[in-house]
Amino acid sequence: MTVRIGCGAGYSGDRIEPAVELAEKGDLDYLVFECLAERTIALAQQAKAKDADAGYDPLLLDRMAAVLPACVRRHVRVITNMGAANPVAAAAAVCRLAKTLGLSGLRIAAVTGDDVLHLVNSVEDIQGPIVSANAYIGVEPLIEALSTGADVIIAGRIADPSMFLAPLIHAFGWALDDWRLLGCGTLAGHLLECAGQVTGGYFADPGHKVVEGLARLGFPIAEVTSDGGVVVTKVEGSGGGVTTATCKEQLLYEIQDPAAYVTPDVVADFSQVRMREVGRDRVLVEGADGRPRPATLKVSLGYFDGFIGEGQISYAGSGAVERARLAMEIVAERLRLTGLAADEIRFDLIGVNAVHGPRVSASHADPYEVRLRVAGRVRTLKEAVRVGNEVETLYTNGPSGGGGVTRSTREVLAVASTFVPREQVRCAVEYLVA
Repeated sequence: MTVRIGCGAGYSGDRIEPAVELAEKGDLDYLVFECLAERTIALAQQAKAKDADAGYDPLLLDRMAAVLPACVRRHVRVITNMGAANPVAAAAAVCRLAKTLGLSGLRIAAVTGDDVLHLVNSVEDIQGPIVSANAYIGVEPLIEALSTGADVIIAGRIADPSMFLAPLIHAFGWALDDWRLLGCGTLAGHLLECAGQVTGGYFADPGHKVVEGLARLGFPIAEVTSDGGVVVTKVEGSGGGVTTATCKEQLLYEIQDPAAYVTPDVVADFSQVRMREVGRDRVLVEGADGRPRPATLKVSLGYFDGFIGEGQISYAGSGAVERARLAMEIVAERLRLTGLAADEIRFDLIGVNAVHGPRVSASHADPYEVRLRVAGRVRTLKEAVRVGNEVETLYTNGPSGGGGVTRSTREVLAVASTFVPREQVRCAVEYLVA
């Protein structure tokens, strides 16, 4: 028996067309949408605080409208973390959508319990108020929803690979303490969770790593067998490519220790993983292992950390970099003279040193055009406004030829992590039927 799982999104704003292609042509059993980052859920919690019916992914209904008809027609079950801070409201919205699409009888499950703000009173080194705390939960509530016939499962802060592992446990009857098999399933999830990255997106480097058809990049499929074997592939004829090179890069993505990749379900060991191309756009991946899961769950915290004020201005033509450097010196001195109270401030010449800093950039020829960016992290909105204002005054109080000034201020919603005992996190599943 082989289970085919496709990944329809690797982040909140990802393309929708590849997921439709998967639903219609992927011959899938499951379609997973991984759309939640640490800062994303903190922002979603802020949205929910303002509106009890908000707090889920803004593209949820667009994605579901695009894929649900094909998924229902082809008996593909959908799993996603697009519920973000409000899986129940998200499930209700999808239920209403299904009715408008004429998809009667669709069973929709909402997974709750990852919101653990009540368990987190204070955290060392965090001074600002904590506005969100969401635990990375594992496969158990997803397995419950699958076993009761859910067609669509909407969760919040569930661990990324858990969304791929759960249907494998459900389909094959794997034991929750068979650490080797759970490691294999987690490997499949880790390879797929970023969608187009494993099919050539983020891999391409002209002249070194050529990938064809990136504008119509196909998203990945994992074919998984009951013994834990994984073949990564994609829809035939779609853009991109699946090779051992693309799979190796994704395997190492966000891995601190290949022998101890910690998830809520297993501590996976990828150190002995082997890969082999077994056909065009088909890579066999095997050799994963695992050890018992941790006693604690990671919690993603969102907290208020002041404001950022920013200003930018461009210079072009002869001496552009010299004029931009003078402008930078003027703003730095002005902020010192006027007593800006900044926790952190940085000055960048975009096109010169903004990415790798002055030490690496010093040996490169000066560009014809450059953009000065000044950004400061401060405690109040009033102080943040001052940063952009000082850049704007360069129009008439700075070097010649400056133009295209932009100013902005934004509240800083920072993220941090802590841990809570596993037994303190209580998950539940709520059901709706369209």
